[in-house]
Amino acid sequence: MKDKIDYEEITKLINFLEEKNLALFELEVEGFKIKISRAASPGSASISEKMTAQSLTQHNQNEKALFPAATPAQEVSDSLLYITSPMVGTFYRAPDPTSPPFVDVGEEVKKSQTLCIIEAMKLMNEIESEVEGVIKEIYAENGKPVEYGQRLFAIQPII
Repeated sequence: MKDKIDYEEITKLINFLEEKNLALFELEVEGFKIKISRAASPGSASISEKMTAQSLTQHNQNEKALFPAATPAQEVSDSLLYITSPMVGTFYRAPDPTSPPFVDVGEEVKKSQTLCIIEAMKLMNEIESEVEGVIKEIYAENGKPVEYGQRLFAIQPII
């Protein structure tokens, strides 16, 4: 496996995603992992426009290639990790109106556990936890619109 993935290869993956009308694409090979998702909202920048040169380089096999449109953004403050919305859409705490919420305040979550769903242009995008921890705050309201970068959850990571 080569150490870098270049802009042209990323563009090919994005074109494949659009051509096949896929909402999510994941690939993991020899420790290199890439995850691309798309929200087909009008006026939003494409994934390729949001990428940075730094996100295209894999520094070591344990580092993920991060794409702002593909995963929820994180900010760390006061030992809490804030999960923010990676897109504009409608926030849902449960898979359907009759099901219990994915998570509640005070609950422990595992890495890759679904926290919520954001619906964007009839596509349901699962937002997953990037760490193991405890939900300290839920900022968004069920069924209400959220903006790109809006705080959704505060998680106290378990070390």
